[in-house]
Amino acid sequence: MDLQLSEKRVLVTGGTRGIGRAIVEAFLDEGATVGYCARDADAVTTTQEGLRGRGPATGSVVDVGDAEALAAWVDACAQAMGGIDVVVANVSALAIPDTEENWQRSLNVDVMHTVRLVRAAMPHLERSDAASIIAISSVSGRESDFASGPYGTAKTAIVGYIHGLAFQLADKGIRANTVSPGNTYFEGGVWASIETGDPALFEMAVGLNPTGHMGTPAEVAAPVVFLASPVASRISGTNLVVDGALTRGIQL
Repeated sequence: MDLQLSEKRVLVTGGTRGIGRAIVEAFLDEGATVGYCARDADAVTTTQEGLRGRGPATGSVVDVGDAEALAAWVDACAQAMGGIDVVVANVSALAIPDTEENWQRSLNVDVMHTVRLVRAAMPHLERSDAASIIAISSVSGRESDFASGPYGTAKTAIVGYIHGLAFQLADKGIRANTVSPGNTYFEGGVWASIETGDPALFEMAVGLNPTGHMGTPAEVAAPVVFLASPVASRISGTNLVVDGALTRGIQL
């Protein structure tokens, strides 16, 4: 299936590892031009080298918790690419323990970076004929689990925010959707850390998966790219759960 993403201009926050990196790669494979960012300069350099020859991608060092830096990055990318068609808010502080600091970090990084990314990109999205907003939430935003608290609450807020955007922007032809992954395993990720640091929790989490295993970043990236594409032109305001039947609640 041709997703009609050739030469579409895409921004992805947190694009150097895990789900974010897989999303960048998937868009490039569909012929899109991608700007991505991360806080770690070495990670951006390494990713840029790894993407060489895959397609037009430009990495930048940006702390998405810095409102001015995030807005400046969006404007610079729009100028360099000649506009913006798709934004993907992927970064999370992964601030799980219930502390005052983690509440602040989750709200500033997970929630407000999503809001600020949309605000900064909006003038450019309004000029696109295929405008799409995607935010990465989590199954922890859909049901209570060990990550309830700062992380889970922030992820719930993201789903609500994006659903409201879909309603508010429909008459402008701008779509907004959320993707909520279940536990996703990759080297250097949170579950790889838990596997060695808390084997009992890791074993319990794997056991909850009806498939018998966790997902991969690529398995999350594929539905993200589909939802963002013009092929999904009638889908807006949805929260697509990508969890291998992990969650038990019926989504009505």
